[in-house]
This record gives sequence, C-alpha cells and structure tokens, in this order.
Amino acid sequence: MFTGLVEGIGRIESLERLASGTRLIVDAGRIADGLREGDSVAVNGCCLTVVARDTGRLCFDVLAETLRRTNLGDVRPGGAVNLERALAADARLGGHFVSGHIDVAAPILRWEPSGPDWVLDVAIPEGGDRYVVEKGSAAIDGISLTIAAAERGLMRFWIIPHTREVTALAERRAGDRVNLEFDILAKYVEKILACRSDPPIKGG
Repeated sequence: MFTGLVEGIGRIESLERLASGTRLIVDAGRIADGLREGDSVAVNGCCLTVVARDTGRLCFDVLAETLRRTNLGDVRPGGAVNLERALAADARLGGHFVSGHIDVAAPILRWEPSGPDWVLDVAIPEGGDRYVVEKGSAAIDGISLTIAAAERGLMRFWIIPHTREVTALAERRAGDRVNLEFDILAKYVEKILACRSDPPIKGG
C-alpha cells in the first residue's frame, strides 16, 4: 500500500527483455536506502518487488501483463520515473490509499502552464467515468492528485509548481501515457452495490 506522495525521482538504467522475462533497473539514489530484496516500491505508481539491489540501483522483474497495462514498456534509459516506498504502519497518510495496481495507461491531452500553476488533462478510458468525481482522488504515475474537474472523456488536475518540479511530470509532454489508478474506495463501493442482492454470508 502507498500514499501517492512521491519520495523522489529515479532514472531508468535499462529495460531488458530476457528469455526469462523483463528486467527493469532503476537508479533510485537515496530512495534505495534501507530497501532489501522482497520490498515493494511504486515505480510510476506501479507496485514492483525489489529482486536485487546494488547501492542505489534497484532491479525489478516486470510481468508481461504489467508492460501491457502500464507505461513501463515506454521507458527509455535516462528517463524519469516516480518512486515511493511502501507505506509504514506508523506513517502519516498524507495523500490517499494507493494500491499500486494500475488500471490503465492513459494519454495526456493537455499539459501546460496557466498563470503560476500548471493544468493537466488526462483521458478517461471507456467505462472509467463512473470512478471519477470532482474533488475526488486519482493517482497519476503514482502521484496522489485531486480531480479539479471531470468532463466526459477527461479529468483535469491543477498542479502546483512544487509538484511539477519534484516529480517526473516535469519531463512529460502532451501525448505521453501516464499510469492511472482510480480511487480503490470507488471500486469497493461499486462491487458492494453490485452484490447487494446476493445472499448474506453465513458463519461456520
């Protein structure tokens, strides 16, 4: 579990497609401090397991399904990715609950300055409108953001300069794909409502 509060930017060293699968290597810098094999890290919001560590370099094995559903298949050496270590039980929850399970990689429709701030429009995939509410939350490349406006087919976010400067958003352009995770609470509500006609569970 994560909060969507990005701890730092990592740099892609390589994405190697091997006979045994795909290996992603990221220069995580100080974010690697204290991490061990088996720990979870959100890379652009995608929960990955550390399979090896060499000082500040983190290695991850990436599933074919993950490459298909996320923008990790788009990364290139030197490119920036957002990093967040898993939430500690005694930590403050400053963003919202982020599972690290990406729903879809969606294109940026608009990303430009507006006065002192920036406006970010991200496409909503078909069927995704039901999870989007104005002033609700969504995670974009692992960043917990508040939905400023929701129109058919797009979500709008207002980005303060600090968020742009300390995340990989500074290197994004219109047309780039970003990882989108809808609020997990909305998915649970949908499931509960869909199942409310089912018979109750009886204890053993």
